[in-house]
Amino acid sequence: MNMFVKIFVLLTLTFGTLNAGKFLMPNEAFAPYAKVNDKMQIEAGVKLGKKIYLYDKSLKISLEGSKDFTIKNIQKPKTVNHEGDAVYMHSPNFVLTLKNKDGVSGIKDVKVKIAYQGCSEEGLCYEPNSKVFTLKIDTEKLASGGKIVQQSQTDSIAQTIKSSSFIVVLLTFLGFGLLLSLTPCVFPMIPIISGVIISQGEGLTTKKAFVLSLVYVLAMAVAYTIAGVLAGLFGSNLQAALQTPWVVYSFAGVFVLLAFSMFGFYELKLPDALVAKVSSNSKRSGYAGVAIMGFLSALIVGPCVAAPLAGALVYIGQTGDALLGGAALFSMSIGMGLPLIVVGVSAGKFMPKPGAWMTLVNAVFGVLMLGVSIWMLGKVVDENVTTLLYALVGIGFALYLDAFSKEGHIFKRSVAFILLTYSLALFISVLAGAPSMSKPLGFLKASSVQGVAAVSSKELHFIKVTSIPELNAVLEKNRGKKIMLDFAADWCTSCKELDEVTFADADVRKKLSDFVLIRADVTKNGENEKALSKKYGVFGPPAIIFFDKDLQPIESKTIIGYEDPKEFLGHLRSL
Repeated sequence: MNMFVKIFVLLTLTFGTLNAGKFLMPNEAFAPYAKVNDKMQIEAGVKLGKKIYLYDKSLKISLEGSKDFTIKNIQKPKTVNHEGDAVYMHSPNFVLTLKNKDGVSGIKDVKVKIAYQGCSEEGLCYEPNSKVFTLKIDTEKLASGGKIVQQSQTDSIAQTIKSSSFIVVLLTFLGFGLLLSLTPCVFPMIPIISGVIISQGEGLTTKKAFVLSLVYVLAMAVAYTIAGVLAGLFGSNLQAALQTPWVVYSFAGVFVLLAFSMFGFYELKLPDALVAKVSSNSKRSGYAGVAIMGFLSALIVGPCVAAPLAGALVYIGQTGDALLGGAALFSMSIGMGLPLIVVGVSAGKFMPKPGAWMTLVNAVFGVLMLGVSIWMLGKVVDENVTTLLYALVGIGFALYLDAFSKEGHIFKRSVAFILLTYSLALFISVLAGAPSMSKPLGFLKASSVQGVAAVSSKELHFIKVTSIPELNAVLEKNRGKKIMLDFAADWCTSCKELDEVTFADADVRKKLSDFVLIRADVTKNGENEKALSKKYGVFGPPAIIFFDKDLQPIESKTIIGYEDPKEFLGHLRSL
């Protein structure tokens, strides 16, 4: 009996082993794979063993937990019918085309999951299985079908921060700051810091002038860095928020008070009791005021958004790395402030000794303070009002300099007479309804030659929009045409410079006649304007975006900040 049992068991084991040899192990029957091709597409599938097939309904390819990408399209191989089911009898290969979500850039990881289940033609069905692959996707190549796209200036600067060492980033942005210091946005700071230094009065040494200037610039740098980091992290333009009318009126009033202090009507200083509490050393009491002035000046009259600032904000927004982005902004702010330090030290070094000259110097800086106040008001009031105020200040200062006096230094009298003549011309331009700071009497030429229009960007017709629906409607209406979208605001100095210089150039106007011109007016900085700016990654004006015939932004051609007519014309010709 035992012998028969042993023979049965032996035959059973032998038969089972021979029968099992007919089937492949799961890892031999199925070999899933996934890779990225040159076009940044994912090629995925399952290599099948001999006499193995897969069920189409059980084969699923998906992205696991991806926050950066979605599947735009999947190219599938053909299936065959097998006993009423759609199956793959040969190793299927799938091609997935991805789309990165808004704001995602750089090289990103993506997890691809392949789930499958199949059978052997010999009659064995395998259990369902799956495998996950981690791949790297270059979003720049993805956007161009595998080709490296030309980056915009802003994106290339953001990439510089990502790829360069900490020291190189700081030095690079220091250089950017020096270049920004030459833009019109920084000019209003010159009379401010000069006035602060001059107001210190007697006993001001070069050393103290340097320290005061340094305090002013460091406070300015801290303010701009904080505002920039907040804008990068939260996507808001803090500078725009500070251009609301009540803020502008308030600070314009502050500069008027400073101006009258320079004229000697009163002396602005903290109460002695408060100074004693703040500092035991009264000689240092002025530093806090200088720091406050520098901090506020950066927020109110700081430079409009330019490529370096936008690049840093894009980097912070994409990576969340506020430390490196903030350090870059601080370095840029110091670069912007270096010329201001030179101005401040010079004001201290060459300040005349007490006497008649001191009174004149104070008056000059008082007038400059009034000019800054009027310049700030220009952000929220009509051009007629600001031009009239400039004219009145000029006439008043010319009379103060004794423009009609037959005595005194010939140079002083000449300056006074020229200033009076110019200011009267400004006054006449306001009365004529054609205010202009650069050509106050230009309306006379325009009216004398019928049909000849004054050279200005007003000849260009911009379609004004303030929200995404308005813009979409205009874009759709002009599908197939060349389109330029200009982000601008009344409080943006560089925007006005673009209007009065670049867009007023005859060659630029001629070239722009080929484009549909749209202006996104973000002056109010309300919810609609913020949404519009956010959609196109604009942190603040000026910013110019060009669209192709399919209404897609040409990112490599985006312009941030001011460009002179020659640069801008070259940009247009490359489109």
